[in-house]
Amino acid sequence: MEDIKTINIDDSLYPLLLKEIIDPPRVLYYKGNLDFGKNPAIAVVGTRRCSDYGKQAAVEIVSKLAQAGLVIVSGMAKGIDAIAHQTALDYNSKTIAVLGTGVDDKSIYPQENLGLSKKIIESNGAVISEYPPNTPGHKSNFPERNRIISGMSKAVLIIEAKEKSGALITARHALRQKKTVFALPGSIYAPNSKGCNRLIKGGAKLVESAEDILKDFGITPKAMSRTAVSATDEEKSILDALKNQSLHINQIIEATKLSSAKINSGLINLEIAGIIKNLGGNVFIIKNKNQY
Repeated sequence: MEDIKTINIDDSLYPLLLKEIIDPPRVLYYKGNLDFGKNPAIAVVGTRRCSDYGKQAAVEIVSKLAQAGLVIVSGMAKGIDAIAHQTALDYNSKTIAVLGTGVDDKSIYPQENLGLSKKIIESNGAVISEYPPNTPGHKSNFPERNRIISGMSKAVLIIEAKEKSGALITARHALRQKKTVFALPGSIYAPNSKGCNRLIKGGAKLVESAEDILKDFGITPKAMSRTAVSATDEEKSILDALKNQSLHINQIIEATKLSSAKINSGLINLEIAGIIKNLGGNVFIIKNKNQY
């Protein structure tokens, strides 16, 4: 039997910032641990069909926010949302998923993120919803739940959003709630960046690194000590190629002039060591460039 709890707006555990919005949900259903402690929360949302640029930025920025102790709030959708949650888990940070469905296993959408929801709960985070168990994912639910994502957060970061995007709905809720909105800039030719660029033109804070956000939060980033990497010459070549960008395995082969067998072996070893991360589709990134 699933351990689904309820909490009403008068309960001391109810998220304080969420109480302050105009239309807070009177009741929340949740699984996991809803207690933030004294840690501030930031919402990180973006497009489902994210580019390699968006994936790379999400991992780099969220990893540092997580290490600084911020709670990462998102909607557990495909793309940027799922990356934000998973990156928080990778860095042992609390993360909260706000759903537009019931929190029961059968109702969770998308179902491919059911495993992610369980990891969030097992890692002292929570999966929450204003909708009771057995509520399927109606289209109208998701824009409505976005006010909760922004409402329980101190600020919202948008990483890639098209001109018509659910992430922009979250940004609009945040502005109405007088929350700070951060946006990642992008190419004027990239459809995924049009929403973010428009937000920045409208007054959202441009973000180039996690430090831009942490400074706004009044948090001094923790000094990252460099880790001595015991790597073969081939692995060092791979790290050099990935130093300033994410690359597909074929691009790594081209950049290093190494055989595919040596690249595959090196990538496996570096991934097992936790030094690099596969963003999906054999596109790799160094997890934390400050450490290597």
